[in-house]
Amino acid sequence: MKTPLKIGLLTSLYLSQGLPFGFFTQALPVLLRKQGLSLPAIGLTHLLALPWALKFLWAPVMDRYGSEKLGRRRGYILPLQVLSAALLLGLALPEGTVSVTTLLVAVLLVNLLAATQDVATDGLAVDLLEPKELGWGNGVQVAGYRVGMILGGGLMLILFDALGWRPTLLSLGLLLLVATVPVALFREPPSPAPRGEHVRMGRWLGESLLYWVRRPGAGTWFTLLVLFKAGEHLATGMLRTFLVDEGLSLSQVGWMLGFVGFTTGLLGALVGGALVNRLGQRRALLVFGTLQAGAVLLYALAAKGATSLPVLAIVCGVEHLTSGMATAALFTVMMDICRPEHAASDYTVQASLVVLATGGAAAVSGFSAQTLGYAWHFTLAAALCAAAVAWVALTFHPPRTLVSGGQPEVS
Repeated sequence: MKTPLKIGLLTSLYLSQGLPFGFFTQALPVLLRKQGLSLPAIGLTHLLALPWALKFLWAPVMDRYGSEKLGRRRGYILPLQVLSAALLLGLALPEGTVSVTTLLVAVLLVNLLAATQDVATDGLAVDLLEPKELGWGNGVQVAGYRVGMILGGGLMLILFDALGWRPTLLSLGLLLLVATVPVALFREPPSPAPRGEHVRMGRWLGESLLYWVRRPGAGTWFTLLVLFKAGEHLATGMLRTFLVDEGLSLSQVGWMLGFVGFTTGLLGALVGGALVNRLGQRRALLVFGTLQAGAVLLYALAAKGATSLPVLAIVCGVEHLTSGMATAALFTVMMDICRPEHAASDYTVQASLVVLATGGAAAVSGFSAQTLGYAWHFTLAAALCAAAVAWVALTFHPPRTLVSGGQPEVS
């Protein structure tokens, strides 16, 4: 498959996952805060993303079984994406805004569908990308996902403020259907499932997890995965409520996330992905992680006094820029150490751990912000980002491929 076609396909796939997730993680906290919900309650809504942390449980099944007609990965991606669009369009049917309970149940269901789709999407990305393409491939992945989140979050907030609930959800569902077209036209190359057709599913899952338990250096690597993005998500878990409490309207928050976040997040992901190979994986993690910690600290400085809208926009832009760079670097290493025949499972185990760490950080962010105040809350988050950089400096060495048994090792 030619490189431009890979770029287009991967962009549409990760944008598709970012659209609903962006609405529920970026727009929903703002709407709930406008309705008067407490910071701890809003923080706890991040637990509805639990399927993203648990997807490793069914990833081995998806790695082994796939549709011969639709494709090993595409056979999962296509129907799951259509179901997600149908669910979003269904939310637009009632007159007025749906109840909070109905909305939260829908959030959980969409997260379940999107997390399951993500297993197949990551597996397809590993199958398609050559080793030399991993850097830019992950830049495209992060960029597409961030574009989807910004469209689903920032743009939908602007539409909600101007038009109301039904047009917003109709637009979100239709955008997701449009993003389905590239994967519908895609013809997946044959990709044989791993050997061992008669192995029971329980044993297959156990062997998949046992591989990581026995893998040299897995403990230090998993610790890095937990730390590297947790500080940022501890901060951004309360970013939307901070902007609301600073007096910004729905449209102002939407424009800040939609325009500033779109451009800087996209740029950061693409620059980060392009520079990973040039800097080397270790240096990229160190440099981008340090920049990420500094950007989060800017939130703390902004929260210490009266801050104008332009200053908040600049701080938000810098944080999105550095976050995109850091995420692209991390995902590149995660993909690089996957075994080709277990790509979806290996990547999903790592991604699930990242989601568990970031989701947990976001869930407790409301308690932290309410107890410490926004300024000290953001300071704590920046300190956690700095601790992650120190851990990289102390423990991380780039994976060495083709060590004993042909399996890469993480030190």
